[in-house]
Amino acid sequence: MQQLPIEAALPELLDALRSRPNAVLIAEPGAGKTTKVPLALLEEPWLQGKKIVMLEPRRLAARSAAAYMSATLGEQPGGTVGYRVRMDTKVSDKTRIEIVTEGVLTRLLQADPALEEYGAILFDEFHERHLHGDLGLALALQSQQLLRDELRIVVMSATLDAAAVSALLGDAPVIASKGRVFPVETVYTGKKMQESFEQRIAGTVRRAISEHLEGDVLVFLPGVREIRRTAALLAEGGGLPSLVQVAELHGSLPLSLQQQAIAPCGPGMRKVVLSTAIAESSLTVEGVRIVVDGGLMRVPRFSPRTGMSRLETIPVSKASADQRRGRAGRVAEGVCYRLWTEQEHAYLKPYAAPEIEEADLASLALELAVWGVGDPSELRWLNEPPQAAYRGARELLQALTAIDAEGKPTPHGMRMAGLGVHPRLAHMLLVSEELGAAGLACELAALLSDRDPLAGERSADIQLRLQALRSGAGIDRAAAERVKQQARQWRGMLTGGEKRKHEADPAKEQALAGLLLAHAYPDRIAQKRGEGKYLLANGRGAALAGAQPISRAPYLVAAELDDAGAESAIRLAAELPAGLFDHELSSYTIKEESIEWDKSVLAVRARSRVRLGAIILKEKPMPNPDPEKVALELVRGIRETGFDLLPFNRSAKQLLARMRLMAKHDGSWPDVSEDALTDRLEHWLMPHLYGLKSAADLQKLNMIEIIGELLDWTKRRELDEQVPTHITVPSGSRIPIDYSDPDNPVLAARLQELFGWKETPRIAGGKLPLTLHLLSPSQRPVQVTRDLANFWNETYFEVKKDLKGRYPKHYWPDDPLAAQPTNRVRPRNS
Repeated sequence: MQQLPIEAALPELLDALRSRPNAVLIAEPGAGKTTKVPLALLEEPWLQGKKIVMLEPRRLAARSAAAYMSATLGEQPGGTVGYRVRMDTKVSDKTRIEIVTEGVLTRLLQADPALEEYGAILFDEFHERHLHGDLGLALALQSQQLLRDELRIVVMSATLDAAAVSALLGDAPVIASKGRVFPVETVYTGKKMQESFEQRIAGTVRRAISEHLEGDVLVFLPGVREIRRTAALLAEGGGLPSLVQVAELHGSLPLSLQQQAIAPCGPGMRKVVLSTAIAESSLTVEGVRIVVDGGLMRVPRFSPRTGMSRLETIPVSKASADQRRGRAGRVAEGVCYRLWTEQEHAYLKPYAAPEIEEADLASLALELAVWGVGDPSELRWLNEPPQAAYRGARELLQALTAIDAEGKPTPHGMRMAGLGVHPRLAHMLLVSEELGAAGLACELAALLSDRDPLAGERSADIQLRLQALRSGAGIDRAAAERVKQQARQWRGMLTGGEKRKHEADPAKEQALAGLLLAHAYPDRIAQKRGEGKYLLANGRGAALAGAQPISRAPYLVAAELDDAGAESAIRLAAELPAGLFDHELSSYTIKEESIEWDKSVLAVRARSRVRLGAIILKEKPMPNPDPEKVALELVRGIRETGFDLLPFNRSAKQLLARMRLMAKHDGSWPDVSEDALTDRLEHWLMPHLYGLKSAADLQKLNMIEIIGELLDWTKRRELDEQVPTHITVPSGSRIPIDYSDPDNPVLAARLQELFGWKETPRIAGGKLPLTLHLLSPSQRPVQVTRDLANFWNETYFEVKKDLKGRYPKHYWPDDPLAAQPTNRVRPRNS
């Protein structure tokens, strides 16, 4: 058998692990690390006959690796080498190497934190940085530190920041191995704007088949939707040459079809494998010499703000692109067609963001709580969980009664963690025991844990999926079997029997399905607020795509949402009967009395209501609201809306202006600016608000009296003396002073009434001269001055000429200071 490149690096790895507990192995694709390293460690003395567990991120890769290693030993999986993956386990008493997927490793560590049966943990393809991989490494490192200092930990990858991982593992040695890689030509095809993504992929595949007459083609696409569209395009127009077959490769395929996709072709045949990132590492698709890379990947993005996830299609990283390119050089010289430009390649990120930074952390938070860790910083991470997302995850776990107020797991939470499913669905499964609906809950959980089995179905009603699952109509047979198998597995873990026969009564089952999902997604219970539009309990808006039967439901629970845009798109939902809120879902509701300022009607509304998050289920007026709270809300309304709500008439405004003028010139006076009054509304205004509740009621207030109460008797007298409301002019008329501009108070009087007045009158203890508006007989200003003496001496005679011409019957003396003032046309004795 031909020697694999990793074998040259094995002696260095073995030497490192004999003296150190940890190591980092960097091995290029095709080096053979996945299948050779575990076998090489089996007879090491430090292992002391214990088992090796190797974490493999993908189920197909785990099974394939176990099959390959078993074959080299002349055995079947389940002998020396076995595996544990979701819904499939092949291990025995003879098994020494267990290849497990990520959730399985977490369960092993939780069941036995010391991992007494195991002497080494290998983390394969760690560069993929899946959430459970990071969690598993963090738990393993603490186990090693506190319980098992002899436990060996090896992190293996083809593309990885080795220095950072080495530091995390206590400056572990880094061993590097070259892969068995042949030269690979890279062809950048760029973008053709007139074609869709799938059309460009299909065109590039045809080009590759025609330009290269040997070798299979591995095509990287972001998801199943693009795979199926591309397959359809390749079948059009006569399709590919008859000797070229097309195979799909993705995680939702049955194992048999996945194995067919990676198996070698028959003699004279060629193959085009349309794959997701599942083939990027670990798996070897036999015979591949051509790679067509679409350059896209689909990743989940979680929003702590909304509590929801969405799938987002993004460009691959340089590391992923290199991994994909390397698949073309495993057996001979190859070529990689990239559907982007060389310039665009330079701007790709070096590495993909680790899942822990962008994923829903509810499962991780529950695992840490069960592990006994409240603060993630107690563990060692390559990247710590983001605080906002982790805080949101803990809040969800409390709502699901998985942890208590201190963050410790409840007995209910411990059982949830043991089910190995998202905490929402685990909570639903356990609640179903009490409801006697475990079978239905297991079906729902299995449907929601997998891809939508009715992909392309316009209706979001999950009841259609249940019916299809049972009848087999319109559903992929393999998908249905996978869902049923998972449902059976969970059903075996639950204790509650079936107390009710739901399938015989579709209406009852529909209501029960809604109830079960409401327990899983209490924050996504939704209330109708328009045609096809709903308000979620978390305050977000959501909408169904077009008119569909379920859109008539007043309430529903959204089990799957696409959190894109202003309103989330509801992908899967169940109708929720309103009657459930009074009893079965009452634990999620809050009864409260609300006294709030309603700016839409400019009034305080006092209501008693039953609320579920942002959803108001019931509401009615309160007959006798607390007057103190009503007054406080009225104050808030005034503060929010502004002083325009208060009935300040002209006299009240003048009083405020006079007080502000005194405050400006005398620091002992209170600040009655609008900002200061607004800040102190509770002190000077609130005592007058009892019994009032609206802007209309406020019009009853006497603002002159209320403002006047801010002054004691001495200040009131001083105000009248220093800043009078009126002033008596030489004619005897009592004329009001305009204080609308406190810096420039105005006295407007007819010129003839001021004859004999030598100086400008002053107020505020003589500190401030009045601005005189000298008026004509028709009350129009002919002069504005703050220096009356100067006016008489310099300007009066010019003004007199003009006025005498326009008002010849009026009295215009030559000496205004000696003349008799009058408020008539002429003085009485003239």
